[in-house]
Formats: sequence, structure tokens, C-alpha cells
Amino acid sequence: MWGLFTKLFGKREEETGKMYVIAGLGNPEKKYFETRHNVGFATIDALSDKYNIELTETKFKAAFGKGRIGNERVILVKPLTYMNLSGEAIRPICDYFKVDSKEELIVISDDVDLDVGKIRVRPKGSAGGHNGLKSIIAQLGHSEFNRVRVGVGKRPKEYDMVDWVLGHFQGEDAVSIKEGINKAVNAVEEIISTGVDSAMNDFNGK
Repeated sequence: MWGLFTKLFGKREEETGKMYVIAGLGNPEKKYFETRHNVGFATIDALSDKYNIELTETKFKAAFGKGRIGNERVILVKPLTYMNLSGEAIRPICDYFKVDSKEELIVISDDVDLDVGKIRVRPKGSAGGHNGLKSIIAQLGHSEFNRVRVGVGKRPKEYDMVDWVLGHFQGEDAVSIKEGINKAVNAVEEIISTGVDSAMNDFNGK
């Protein structure tokens, strides 16, 4: 496996010191596609389409594919563990590919505290009640990884939280979330090209 990897990418030290793991969080069954909780998966799909990176490999409890964004090598990842165990996929991938999870990991997740389509970029932070992020923090042993949070809207009082995040976007929200996913793609590109601080300046608060 390592021989194939080096054939595809070359040795890390001979090219660039960076190789990013970009992980979008979600649930793998078809019934969860395009739900609020799966905007991380949707962002990975958008990156996959834009950069022609197919997620054809399945290992480490994840589907993933290798390619490039700009001048940097990347691994696009969808954990297949279901949301609450996301860290069980992301930690082994970071370990196997010798990725520095504090610098080279970018996690994309939904956020019920942000309006639909709004995004926030952070270099670290708490899980904020998000079970996928909680699992990653527990597995990595730290919370200092880059994350792009995509707003899916606040839960109406009449909804249970589980029903809300597993529900689908309707009406104007379906348009707004597409814009949010595009912004998340742009934010990931900027984190890779110019750093997380630049992405925070450009995307937070807009």
C-alpha cells in the first residue's frame, strides 16, 4: 500500500511538507443524503467534483480519495462510521498517512447555531455539542484542528433535535445551503493556499 502511495505522490520530503486530510462529516446511508447533518459529506462531494478526486478507496472505516488542490496533496474523506464515531475513521487515516492533525486536518461539519448557508472557520475549539466533533477530539486527544462549520439553521421549538438535523432542506433553505457549501469549498481552498487565519478573515462574519 505504501509503495503505491509513494508511486502516486512521491516522498513527502521531496515535494512539499504539507498533505491535507479534508474530512466531511455525515452518515453513510442513502436515506441521510442531503440532510442537514450531511452537509460535510455534501462539501466533500463538491470538492470531489471540482478537482476530479474520486473516493474509490475504502479502508480505516472510511471512503477516501487522493488528489491535489492547487499545489497541495489532499485526501478527501467520508467516515463510514456514522456521525457519532467519526473519530474512529479520521484518527487512523491521519496516523497512517503521517498527517499532522493540528496543521493538516480540516473537518467540515454542520452547525445548528448558524443561519442556513453561513459558515465559520476555526483553527480549534470545543465540540459545541456536535457528536462528530466530540468523537474526533476524543480520538485525537486534542481539539486543535481546523474546522469549517456550515450553518443549517436553528431548530424550531416544535422539533426534536435529532429530527431537525436528520431532516431535509426545504424552499429557500435548499438554495441557501448550496451557497453555503460553495463557500465551504472556497474556505477549504483558502485554508490550504494561504492559511486558516486568512480564511477566517475572509469568511467569518459574512
